[in-house]
This record gives sequence, C-alpha cells and structure tokens, in this order.
Amino acid sequence: MASNTGTIGMKPTGAAPREMGQADVAKFLRRGYQALMRRDFTEAGNCCSLVLKYHPKLVEAHFLVGLVGIESGDWTTARRAFKNVVSLDDKHAAGWAQFARCCAKMGQFTMAEKAVINAEENDPTDPLVLDVIGNVHSLLGDQKTALVWFDKAKAAGKSAFFDLSRAKALTFLGRLDEAGAALKAVLAEKPDDGMAHWMLSRLGKAEDENHIAEMQKIADRMPSGHPSHAFLNYAIGKEYEDLEAWDDAYTAYEAGARARRAAVPHDEQAEAELFEALEQSFDKAWLDGIGEGASSDAPIFIVGQPRTGTTLVERIITAHSDVESAGELQQFTMAIKRQLEMSSPKPMTADIIKEAPKLDVKALGELYLETTKSVQPDAKHFIDKMPVNYMYLPLIASALPNAKIIHIVRDPMDSCFASYKQLFAEAYYHSYDQQEMALHHVRYRSLMGRWRALLGDRILDVAYEDVVQDLEPNARRIIDFLGLDWQDACVEFHKQDAAVTTASAAQVREKAHTRSVGRWKKFEKNLSPMMQVLKDAGLEVEP
Repeated sequence: MASNTGTIGMKPTGAAPREMGQADVAKFLRRGYQALMRRDFTEAGNCCSLVLKYHPKLVEAHFLVGLVGIESGDWTTARRAFKNVVSLDDKHAAGWAQFARCCAKMGQFTMAEKAVINAEENDPTDPLVLDVIGNVHSLLGDQKTALVWFDKAKAAGKSAFFDLSRAKALTFLGRLDEAGAALKAVLAEKPDDGMAHWMLSRLGKAEDENHIAEMQKIADRMPSGHPSHAFLNYAIGKEYEDLEAWDDAYTAYEAGARARRAAVPHDEQAEAELFEALEQSFDKAWLDGIGEGASSDAPIFIVGQPRTGTTLVERIITAHSDVESAGELQQFTMAIKRQLEMSSPKPMTADIIKEAPKLDVKALGELYLETTKSVQPDAKHFIDKMPVNYMYLPLIASALPNAKIIHIVRDPMDSCFASYKQLFAEAYYHSYDQQEMALHHVRYRSLMGRWRALLGDRILDVAYEDVVQDLEPNARRIIDFLGLDWQDACVEFHKQDAAVTTASAAQVREKAHTRSVGRWKKFEKNLSPMMQVLKDAGLEVEP
C-alpha cells in the first residue's frame, strides 16, 4: 500500500504462523479490523499483508485492504484492492459498490457508473452496502437516485445512522425541513455526532444559544484529537456569527481550524513549487506554438477561489434552459495526468506541471470530453464548477478553444476569511491557518494576473460584489458572454429545484444578498496575520 498506510508488508506485532490455517486467518483478519477501528492503519495493513502472503486470493483480505485505503485516504490503493475483490468474485456486491465509490472519488465517473450497476444487479441487502451505493450516486451528481438508496439503507438498517446520508442528499435537493428532521433522528440516537450537529447548524439561522451550549458540552468532554472537535467548533462559530457574537464566533472558528490543521497538515513548500511551475510553464511562445484543440463548445468553466460566489453565478447561468450543471469535476486534472502517464496522491504537483507543455492539446480536450460524458446533462452546454481549474486555464483554453471561462473575483479579505471559517471535506488544506490561507491567495492572484495577460478576453472576470449589489445587469453581461439569448429566469435563479452539491447548498436557494460583503470587518481585530500577508503582497485591504 502507499506510504500513508504506514509500513504495510511488515509482520504485525507478535509471532506469525509458519503456515496459516483458517483459524489463523480469522485471527489476523479480526486483528486487522480491530486495528482499523482504532485507526491504526499500519497494524491493519500489516495483518492484511500477512494473510495475503499465505492466501493471495483471499477475498476478505483484499476487502480489508480496501477499507484501510479508504479510511487512510489512500484511494489508489483502495481502488486496486476492491478491483482485486471483484476480479476474484464478480458477484461481490459490496466489492463492486466500494470499487465504484473509489472510482467516483478519483473522478473516473464512467467506470464508477458501470461498477455501481454491477453492485445493484447483485441484489445487495446489507444496509451498509446500500448506503455506499447511495454515496456513489451522490458523487455522480444524481442526488435523487442517491436518496432512493439511502432510504433503502435506512429501511434495511433500522438505524438513524443512515439518516446522516439521507440528510446530505435532502440538503443538496433543497428539502431542508426533511434534512433537519433526519439530522434530529441521528442526534436522538447519537447525541455526540459532531458532523450531524455541524450539518444541522447550516440549515438555518440560529435564534438563541441553546444549540451552542449543547455542542460546547460535547466538545468539552471529547478527547483531544477527536474528529468531532472540528465539526463542533465550526458549527459553534457559525451559530455565534448568526447571533452577531463576533468574538465568540472567531474563538470557535480558530479552535475548529486548529483541530482541522492537526488532522490535515498543509505542505506549504510543495504549493509554492507548484505555483512557480505553473507560472514558468505556459507563456506566449508556448501558446503560439500549440496545435488546434477539440471543437466542442459545450463546456462552461467557472473558476476562482471557494466561497467567492462561484455557486451563485452557476445558479444564474443554469437558470437558462440551454445550460445545466455537471458539478465540480476532477476530469481536467485527471486528463492531464492520464495523458502524461503520471500519477500522484496529491491533486497536482510541480513535476507534473513541468511536463504539461508537451501535451497534445487536442487529445487532452477530447479526453476531457470523453470522461465527462456520463455526467454531462442533455442541455447544449454544461458547467464544470471546479474552482481550482483556474490553475490550468492556458491548457483549458487551448484544449477546448470554444469553451467559455468565467472567473469569479472577490475582495481578498472576504475571500480569505470566508474560506478560513469553512470546514471543507477533502480540499483546501491551506485554509486552516491565517497566514497559509493568505499566502495561497497571493499566489492565486499572481497566477490569474499572468493568465489574463496571456489569454485576454477568453476569460470573463465577474466580481461577486457587483453581482449581489446589482443582479440583472451583471447577469445579462454573463449570459451575453456565453453567447446565449437572455431569459428572465436568470434573475430568478433561487427558484430552481436542481440539486446543489456545495458548502452553500442551503444559502443559494435565497435571493442574491449583500450580507457577506465586507463581513471580515466584523472580525478585523483577530485577522492581523491574514491581513498583513495580503498587504505585504500589495493587495488592497480596505480599512
């Protein structure tokens, strides 16, 4: 297995048998599962390796390897392990479901779609497997089908555990009252579930401190390093902010960021090297020397920093009858890696970017279009709203010369603070430290300045503040840039019932508002580290 599962392949603690009969197999698999439960990935992996040394075709051992991979974040190893499971037993519904989940997490949507069909055709009844199938459909962007499978899991499992998944799908679908009821069912059964408290806090505006007090008691009795600490503190911060208790909100956000940073360290040097490679790899000479790209005009890319209004602009555009959203796709990044035959556990590295100027841009564009087929809607155009695609704009512009690119701009402090106070799932690890967040923003601004100079009017800059302060003329400007006829529905975007799978799933069902403009000023006295980095870089920070 890869490095983040430890020294798998070594013998587990204690004497290993010279030969391994069924009793020993059961013993070491049991030890492996116990180690996995306490998140000792090294011990769990070692138990798997020992069993597989004597029984290389044992499905149960490969399955455990896959679970260790998932829990440790090593999706490549997990995918390989579950592929072994279904190769050895093509009727293994759980193996197919987990293989589909891995493929979807890695952006291999076509393969995920085929695998989840195999899982379903094997008539699974285990509620945990039904829940995984639901999660695959959610990752594929089909929240309605996901909810059907989550409901099946709940019915089969007779446990509120499965209401957590139901609540996620219901939130994405805008059925917020039902999502709240599902979360309350989770908390009735598991009152200390930090994620459920966090999700509940995001469904509406807090009116008093009752839920805050409840969550604080839970946080106080949680052992240090418990995953719930981050969820609880971000939820407490959000509710204090609702109540305009700015100092208390910041204290909670800071505690949440500290807990999250301890769990997901950020490699500052690697990020600096990545941005340096991006700036050095694509210039006018390269752009002038590349061939023609793929001809499709279907894609619309919305890029920028997270929490800057990308979802708001997406909703404005998808209110048009000719456009639907495909979600935040990993396909362009994956296409770069596949074309170069390079891989990395990180989303992107400097070494990969240094090789990217050699790419055949037409082949790159065609691969992107092929791998997004299964998530492309029926409309003439689809939106890829992966914010970090801003890194690859020269490649996108050359590989897909007829695609449209919209870049969302927001005030630097509002942008940085909006990310700092947000708990992200598996991305934006720089956001959990004020200085690292600001340094990332400086690099992003510098890179976008370079791309504007290189690509000119291929990029439409849209200021978040302009959109929320004067919606219609800015919506018309966007629709005109896309070459579409105006439709009045674009200013009634909040009435859409389409699913929204972002951190702002509840908020974007409101009309456009200016409440978030200048929000950082409420926390100004606590944001000096962030502010100083931005000022030192020459970015304007309003007093």
